[in-house]
Amino acid sequence: MLKSLLSPLVTSNTRAKLLLRFFSNPDSSSYMRELANEFSVSTNSVREELNHLSEAKLLTTFKNGREVRYKASPKHPLFNELVSIAKKTLGIDHILEHIVQQLGELKLALLIDDYAIGKDSGILDLVLVGNLDQARLAELVARTEVLIQRKVRTLCLTQKEFEGLRKMLAQRPQLILWTNGSNLSTNQDEKKK
Repeated sequence: MLKSLLSPLVTSNTRAKLLLRFFSNPDSSSYMRELANEFSVSTNSVREELNHLSEAKLLTTFKNGREVRYKASPKHPLFNELVSIAKKTLGIDHILEHIVQQLGELKLALLIDDYAIGKDSGILDLVLVGNLDQARLAELVARTEVLIQRKVRTLCLTQKEFEGLRKMLAQRPQLILWTNGSNLSTNQDEKKK
């Protein structure tokens, strides 16, 4: 799906993967060797594309010890559009439309693990907090999987169960997809403590 959406616009598969990686969760950062290993390509290939994206001011860099880390640049004029394209490419827009907004008493929806850092592994992991209709959820997940051509795994928790697992979940990459404004602690909250 990544190729079919971005191929006409971005001819380098590595560049398309980098754009997806950085703009699907613009708060995350990565370094060159990590990306080369993840994409199973040479560090030279990744370095060249990172340089192009940095020169275009789509990415910013910062040092973390000896590592040079790269991150999406929120100051770029196309930032919001690229975030939207990345979410559409991963199917996150369909998840929001077809699952999260139709579940009833949903308090929080988190995307965790691979997709939370922009890694297109084919399995989206969702943590859903609230009182949910499990039969309706299964129906919505099945329809969404067909639309986005990816597997969707859900972990449904009550607010009390979520609070009990909060510290463990805080250790995993996560992206808030939806919240009703309730005072549920998330990974970002945990890191501030």
